[in-house]
Amino acid sequence: MIWTALQKYSTMFIQFISGIILARLLTPYDYGCIGMLMIFMVLAETFIDGGFGSALIQKKRPTQEDYSTIFFWNLGMAVFLYVILYFSAPAIARFYKIPLLCDVLRVQGLILFIYAFNIVQRNQLQKKLNFKVLSIVTISTSLIALSVSIFMAYHGYGVWSLVAQHILTAAIPALVFWFYIKWRPILTFSWKSFHELFGFGFYMFLTHLINSFGQQIQGLLIGRFYTSSTMGYYSKAQGTERLASLSISNVMTQVTYPLFSEVQDDKLALSNMIKRITMTLAYVTFPLMFLLLLEAKPLFVLLYSERWLQSVPYFQVLCVAGLAGCLQSVNLQSIAAIGKSKAMFYWTLLKRIAGISFVVLGLLFWGMEGLLVGVVLNYWFSYFVNIGLVSKHIGYHWFRQLMDIVPIMLISLFAALISYSVGRLLQFGLYLDGIISFFFFIIIYLGWSILFKPESYTYFLTIIPAKFRFAGRNIKRNQRL
Repeated sequence: MIWTALQKYSTMFIQFISGIILARLLTPYDYGCIGMLMIFMVLAETFIDGGFGSALIQKKRPTQEDYSTIFFWNLGMAVFLYVILYFSAPAIARFYKIPLLCDVLRVQGLILFIYAFNIVQRNQLQKKLNFKVLSIVTISTSLIALSVSIFMAYHGYGVWSLVAQHILTAAIPALVFWFYIKWRPILTFSWKSFHELFGFGFYMFLTHLINSFGQQIQGLLIGRFYTSSTMGYYSKAQGTERLASLSISNVMTQVTYPLFSEVQDDKLALSNMIKRITMTLAYVTFPLMFLLLLEAKPLFVLLYSERWLQSVPYFQVLCVAGLAGCLQSVNLQSIAAIGKSKAMFYWTLLKRIAGISFVVLGLLFWGMEGLLVGVVLNYWFSYFVNIGLVSKHIGYHWFRQLMDIVPIMLISLFAALISYSVGRLLQFGLYLDGIISFFFFIIIYLGWSILFKPESYTYFLTIIPAKFRFAGRNIKRNQRL
């Protein structure tokens, strides 16, 4: 987890710096063009994986035939899907009424080949818990891609600087992993291996496909019914929110899925792991999301300039969705780890139909504001479905899970309301009010943690290196006693 945290937070810092610099060099129109095509790229990548990546990790002892079969399947799907994207590009450009998107999609679609070439090697590293190599390669790649994209943006390449960043982010790890990992595919395609992995992977594929479409549907609708600049404002708000809400959960879930798979037959151990991870995530992420919601305006002006102020209300609403979004993966991965991919698919189909209905009806009746409310309902409805599945198949009861996170939610909300009231009362200016509100929030939240020592705080202390855990020594001593 330490190596994964180093990778994620280093990458997050690089993306943070990238967002600041590129937001001043590029326009909302440039970001909007990439955002409009994201749904097609995400769905195509989901088709390539097909759930087989998860199946290889979930299988305790995959063979050389298993790996080779999936490798060639991925390459075949990449060729098939790129041909579809290539010839569909003109129609997609006409759909959005932006001719430039035709060439952008055809170039960015090359990522599909890179992704297919790389996925087996990446899964092998994850299954062996070799996160050190993954971290070093990912951090180095982010730095190189950032440097190239800034250079291109500065010299006026516009949207192509973002395309180059995405391609390099995929290409460099693929080359490094190919030469670092000694594994090579053998010239075989085993239908036996394919069908065995297909039994689990097919439903994982359908689940990922439906989830991807449900998460990207708002981008498709905004791109069709609003301008590219509006899409750009939304993309910047969504990217900033996800950088915060998913950064911590992604660190944990990269490690937890292989671990969940190892204890899949011990439901009690699995329940305890889910509880600890959920409460730790909530303890860190909930106050972060409320704090970002509180500081949204000064944050966007400071980081991206006043040009991006229109993103602020989008960002604040998405932070409410992010409270549920940060907990999604833990529950889903635990269900996948015990092999219940078929149940996951049926319930995912239900929750995504409901979620897409929320988004579409919100757009039709209340415009952009309604769409954003629909996104929030989509995330929270999905969360309730997920904890229901965990309750049924693993035994960590949904009501117990809610009661474990409610105190964190309430104290975060209380700290945000008090801090907001103080800032409104003083009115010293945008930045000074933001600083004062920030410190009030931190004092209230940390004061609650130290005085009352909730269980979530105890779990959080256990993941901090021992030499930094001065406040937690008494807690651990009491636990041992």
